[in-house]
Amino acid sequence: MLAADPGASIASIAAAAGVDRRTVYRRFAAREELLAAIYESRLTAIERAIDDARLREAPVAVALHRYVENIIAVNRTWPVDLTRMLADATVHARRDTSVREVDAFLERATDEGLLRPGLPQGWASALLPQLMHLVSRTMPELSPAQAADVVVDTLLHGLGAS
Repeated sequence: MLAADPGASIASIAAAAGVDRRTVYRRFAAREELLAAIYESRLTAIERAIDDARLREAPVAVALHRYVENIIAVNRTWPVDLTRMLADATVHARRDTSVREVDAFLERATDEGLLRPGLPQGWASALLPQLMHLVSRTMPELSPAQAADVVVDTLLHGLGAS
């Protein structure tokens, strides 16, 4: 609901969940606490997705597909944008740690020949999340594994016929 309407009220969130708003307020004293819990859950899911992909140990192609598949599942489960919470230093630090982990993996993918060298600095790091976001939102009929196939193929081969 918050993904569709970031300004949704506690009352409307409670109604959509089938509970009274007092039930929500017993758990969360303010709307900001509810949002913080949602963002915390999304960050934790992202961290687990990265750990599960074994970006440092698994073969690069396997790790890439697993990471993309995991993040697509996270995007669909927690379709909220973290940028609203990046003012919080702890959230920002955790997000930065995840970004550095993925950036290091993409450098490894380049070093091992999966991604071509010579691209502008940070291009793969900027493009990959956009592809995952796009497929998460526009292709709900695909399973996370099928959606990951589309993203990885697009990342590695582009859209050209050759």
